[in-house]
Amino acid sequence: MNILILGSGGREHAFAWKMSQSPLCDSLYVAPGNAGTAGVATNLPFSVTDFKALTEALRQYQIDLLLVGPEEPLVKGVVDYLRQQPDLGHLRIVGPNAQGAQLEGSKDFSKAFMQRHGIPTAASQTFTVDTLNEGLTYLESHTLPIVLKADGLAAGKGVIIAETVEEAQATLRDMLAEGRFGEAGHKVVIEQFLRGIELSVFVLTDGVNYKILPEAKDYKRIGEGDTGPNTGGMGAVSPVVFATEPFMRKVEDKVVKPTMAGLQQDGIRYVGFIFVGLMNTKSEPYVIEYNARMGDPETEVVLPRIQTDLVELLVAAADGELDKINLQVSPQTAVTTVLVSGGYPEAYEKGKEITALDQLEEVTAFHAGTAESDGRVVTNGGRVLAMTAVANSLENAVRRSQEAARTVQFDGKQYRKDIGLDLIRYAD
Repeated sequence: MNILILGSGGREHAFAWKMSQSPLCDSLYVAPGNAGTAGVATNLPFSVTDFKALTEALRQYQIDLLLVGPEEPLVKGVVDYLRQQPDLGHLRIVGPNAQGAQLEGSKDFSKAFMQRHGIPTAASQTFTVDTLNEGLTYLESHTLPIVLKADGLAAGKGVIIAETVEEAQATLRDMLAEGRFGEAGHKVVIEQFLRGIELSVFVLTDGVNYKILPEAKDYKRIGEGDTGPNTGGMGAVSPVVFATEPFMRKVEDKVVKPTMAGLQQDGIRYVGFIFVGLMNTKSEPYVIEYNARMGDPETEVVLPRIQTDLVELLVAAADGELDKINLQVSPQTAVTTVLVSGGYPEAYEKGKEITALDQLEEVTAFHAGTAESDGRVVTNGGRVLAMTAVANSLENAVRRSQEAARTVQFDGKQYRKDIGLDLIRYAD
């Protein structure tokens, strides 16, 4: 089977690493890929939104299975575009169509979906530039803190938690009147702040059947102790100690099943991953957000724990036969620590040489923002590497991941030294 993965981040390197191990995989391609994917696959030099180049590559390399990694091409309708090509009817695609991808592409759409189908979530209202004054008035009587979310895609940075009414009003003006998030901020969802502890639950579905994959907890903020601005993710842990069997049963009954039923009732044939961002509030699950793909860096701790052949799993999803697959998951713990460029999530420099990757032991370094230059591996993004360790205990996985984070070097390297420590305390 010839396989193409669309994307260039740590998530896509993790997918390529896992899929390259399958006996079902003959030739593996990643577009555009990075320095890490180049080690297990052939990189193709076109962007994730160049649908014309993608279509030509699918034909040229006789691709049988396409996995769409990031959200942008999904929201922009890559699946719909390919389904209109008469000679690509045989192509298996893992990823939802544009309508399904609206679960992530529009916060307003997803909140309305949850409310319509009785899925537990925070109370919210949506405002536009035309209703800015109503929004400012609405904030005056809102409980604190206040969550403001840009409606569209904002690379994981479109959520602001305001501690005062004045800050919330200034943020709302900034987003709607000043265009802080551009097109993504033309609508703003204002919602109540949920107290609790977050986790991410991942579902793979063929449109009818589904498998709940290993859960994970990620760390969004740049600073230790969850301080500073949001990032795309500074680390992740799987499994999550507070995701007990009774809690996960509630997640399936109150969230996953109604989500699947809601998609079918709304006439959305959804094939692919649904990432459910949850808040565990007094042992009850509330949905914070949906994503239409796997998370990053959560993929880098979820995939190492899946023992079932990943290609077999994805083919079954594309063929509508997930019910025939037995999903097997390792009981071990996976921890990843993300190394980021100096200045991230604000302005940062690229092209810094990365050294000591060859010194790593018992750890997989998933490349996120890397490139090859004159035979060297250099930084090429804000999030550079995800150092994933798998061990028999959370403590050992944390220790190995952190040792790897200390070992690898590049100018301006930053990383959080507290990934997983809150879960060790929680367990104690």
